[in-house]
Amino acid sequence: MLGSGSSSVSLLVARRYLRSTRRDAFISFLTFTAAAGLALGVAALILALAMLTGFQSALKEEILARTPEIEIQLPTATGYAEAAEIRHAVTELPEVGAAQLVTRGQGWVTAEGRVRAVELIGFEGELPASFPEASDRAEGLYLGARLADAWGLEPGQVVEVASSKPTLSPFGPQPRVRRLPIHGRYASGRTDLTDRVALPLEQAAGLLGSRGYRVQVATGDLQKALVLAPELDGLVPAGTAIRTWRELNRGLFFALRLEKSLMFVAVFLIVAVASLALVSDLTLIIASKRREVGILGAMGTDPGALRRIFTLLGGLLAGLGVAVGGAVGLGLALFLDRTRLIRIPTGVYFLDYVPFDVRPFDVAVILVATVTVALIGAGYAARRAAALQPVEALRR
Repeated sequence: MLGSGSSSVSLLVARRYLRSTRRDAFISFLTFTAAAGLALGVAALILALAMLTGFQSALKEEILARTPEIEIQLPTATGYAEAAEIRHAVTELPEVGAAQLVTRGQGWVTAEGRVRAVELIGFEGELPASFPEASDRAEGLYLGARLADAWGLEPGQVVEVASSKPTLSPFGPQPRVRRLPIHGRYASGRTDLTDRVALPLEQAAGLLGSRGYRVQVATGDLQKALVLAPELDGLVPAGTAIRTWRELNRGLFFALRLEKSLMFVAVFLIVAVASLALVSDLTLIIASKRREVGILGAMGTDPGALRRIFTLLGGLLAGLGVAVGGAVGLGLALFLDRTRLIRIPTGVYFLDYVPFDVRPFDVAVILVATVTVALIGAGYAARRAAALQPVEALRR
């Protein structure tokens, strides 16, 4: 007799029923199909999320390497002297590693009859960290490696930099143009939609005007920057916008989270279909074990114990599928990432191969969600077994 507390006996009976399915080819096939479906769903989910996370991580790294940790956008009326005082006050904070004034605007670069629309960024002091892998950091004009290679430009050559903001004269609007020698170059990002040109703040002010200053703050730690940002409110005038790296890329990060969620839901349908196959398999097992279930009921086994037996049976099948699928998915993801086996044609994307980034949290969510859905399906079938009347089960 199985009471409500005999879990070990229930597990023993569930394991016996699982082994007995081997004697029936059709039930054995359904059992294999249900477990294989769960394994396929888990493996597909792990691979899909690992691939998507790999692409997103590389994209975030690419974007954040060119984004300031904190950017303080001062009011338009703020002059250079006031902006310099604010920058000095920010630098005095112990959490701040560096702070510098910048200004930005739209313009063009011309060289040897060629013209390219660019974003002009004026900087004070050394070249900002948002221009990675620069050949130098001293003041001067810096072009992206992509633009410099396309035009065959080398340090020392002179180019013309024009602003989209004209100067009013008696003869009408006149363009603002500066002839500057190239001091160095930096690594262009494949995600950059517009080429960026960095130049000294004094030259940029002559092109873009002496207003619209920004203070870029570096702490050396992205999380520390999020904590520091609210503390800067007391150092800046009213109307100042303080944005962290997260807020500067809010739209991108939201799109990436939405993409990952939709990918999870889409691939998880495989697990949902496999769970339906699991319910069918358990229902068939219950039908084939109808007399045994009736004998257990006649011996005094309560409905709760019967329900627990078939729930455990479904859990064993789900556990088998989850274990195999998890091992296959993790193994394939790690192998493909280390060998970089899946290549991408050069120039199609900002990476040359498909990366796979396995996150423990993602794997845990996949495993828990799969087991939960499988146990819900098993519970439905188990309730049917518990509802059988012993007399009717033995009579058939």
